[in-house]
This record gives sequence, structure tokens and C-alpha cells, in this order.
Amino acid sequence: MKEKLEKIRQDALAKMEGLGTMDALNEIRVAYLGKKGQLTELLKSMKDVAPEDRPKVGQMVNEARAELEGKLEAKKAELAAKARELQLKSEVIDVTLPARRNRVGHRHPNTIALEEVERIFIGMGYEVVEGPEVEYDYYNFEALNIPANHPAKDEQDTFYINKDIVLRTQTSPVQVRVMEQQKPPIRVIAPGRVFRSDEVDATHSPSFHQIEGLVIDKNITFSDLKGTLQQFAQELFGPETRVKFRPHHFPFTEPSAEVDVSCFKCGGKGCRMCKGSGWIEILGCGMVHPKVLRMSGIDPDVYSGFAFGVGLERIALLKYEIDDMRLLYENDDRFLKQF
Repeated sequence: MKEKLEKIRQDALAKMEGLGTMDALNEIRVAYLGKKGQLTELLKSMKDVAPEDRPKVGQMVNEARAELEGKLEAKKAELAAKARELQLKSEVIDVTLPARRNRVGHRHPNTIALEEVERIFIGMGYEVVEGPEVEYDYYNFEALNIPANHPAKDEQDTFYINKDIVLRTQTSPVQVRVMEQQKPPIRVIAPGRVFRSDEVDATHSPSFHQIEGLVIDKNITFSDLKGTLQQFAQELFGPETRVKFRPHHFPFTEPSAEVDVSCFKCGGKGCRMCKGSGWIEILGCGMVHPKVLRMSGIDPDVYSGFAFGVGLERIALLKYEIDDMRLLYENDDRFLKQF
């Protein structure tokens, strides 16, 4: 893995040296950093890396990505400067004409937040996995210890295609599929779009995104869960961030908890953002229910694990102090260009 990463890095840097056009530069960006780029494909193969080596390998990949992004930006600035110089030499400029601003697109706030969360967990040795948005009722409910007549189904008011197929209401079904297909140890996060019959308002939408995490191994305890989420919160919101766990109930975890983080705006003193409490609710978590393990083919007498789930939009709203979730989807250029 290390040799392959170094080869990708050297190849990309070598190709950048002789570039003369923006198109060629963009081709290299896509070839190495795009969704199907070589570095992205390398990240997908993290599952083949030994669990104890994943944090180190994840850090190496992140460092390589950061180096290539920096070189690409530097090369882009260099090419732009050369193009501008040639233009000034070849064109007569009418200084009385109004300037034309070159508008370049950029990543959506949700994408920025998702990439940051993925980098944090990849750095801790997690693998990013995905699953179908149109899901079987069994995976969305039954396999998560939510039987047919469970009240949690009514609370979520799901969209059914038929009695057996539903638009998933959470990304937890991806965790079940991973447990069925992969033997422990398991360490994954599952980001993706989910659907619920919610009315649109400042904090709700019928379509939004979740990021759920799952760890299964021998001797996993609640202490491991607390340490993981403490590290995650400090990486995301700052090193001074504290976490607080409150007892809660989820059908697929036992014990379960809601997690609050100390307000990063006021440091826990109380302000408008935290509504004077000093704390902000951010996610739910718990130890995986033994019944869920057993239904997925994992012996709960041998293995244990924890799971957690956080709304991607909630992270974006908190991190960028956005007051209304609808702003993320209205495509208002006045809002989006701030990012």
C-alpha cells in the first residue's frame, strides 16, 4: 500500500511539471483526486489493510492528498499568471469597459462537512461504505430489532414502495449488510441520503443525509465509544470541546445515549447558539444490541461493538452557524457563494 501510494504521488507530481494548459491540469485533478481517481480508489481499498495499520495508512493517504491539492493549486495559479501575461501582450485592453468577474464553482457546504468527517474517521482507521437508498424493510427495520408493530415505525412515517421495500430512513441498514458480509473486526462509517415523511421547516426535511459508524470486535466497551466520540468532537469543533452522554433509547443499541458537545461558540458559558445551556446535542449512539449481532450472524458472546449516527446537515448548520436548513437546498447563489 505504501509503495503504491508513493508511486501515485510521484506520477502525479511528474505529470504536473510539464503541464501547459488548464485543461491538462484538470485532467490530472480528475485522474488522481476525482471520484474515480487513483487516490480515491486507493482509499476504497482500506478494507484490505490490516486493522492495526489503517490509522497510519489513512494518515499517509490524507497527507498525499493534501500535498497534491497544494501542488495543483500552485500550478493553477502559475498557469493563470502565464495566461494573463500572454493576454496582456496580445490584446489591447479598453480600460473604460467594466470588468468581467470570472465565477468558478466550488464544493457545497454539505460536501465540505462530509469530507472533513470522512477524513477524521479514515485517520482513525475506518472504512467508508455505502448501500442502497431503496432498501428492504427487513434491513431497515427487522434486522435492527424493530419488529413489524414497533412504535418506532410510526415515528419515522416512512415512504413505502410496497410492503417489503422502503426508502431507507437511516443508513443503519448498511451496517447490517456489512456485518452479514464481513467478519469482525469491523470499523466503518456509512454516509448517505435518507428519507422520512417530515414537513419542511428550519430543522427538518423529507430528504437529508446521515453518517453512521459501526465498530465490532472482541472486548469493545462503552469506554471505547466515549473515547472515539471525544476524539471526533475535538477534531471537528476544536481541541477544547467536551462531550456529555445522556441516557436514551434506541431499539438497535443497549445501552443507548444522546451525545452533547460543549458549545464551541461560547465555550460552555451560554449563548444564543446553545440556547443558554452551554451544550449542543449532536448525535445518538450506543452499544450494538446482542439481538442485532445475532441476526447478522455474529456471536454476541464473543464479539461486542458500538454504533453512532449523526446528521450531516446538522454538522454543517453548527459548524458554519447556519440558521435554516432550507438554505442548503434552495440554490440561492447569495448564500452558496459564501463557501
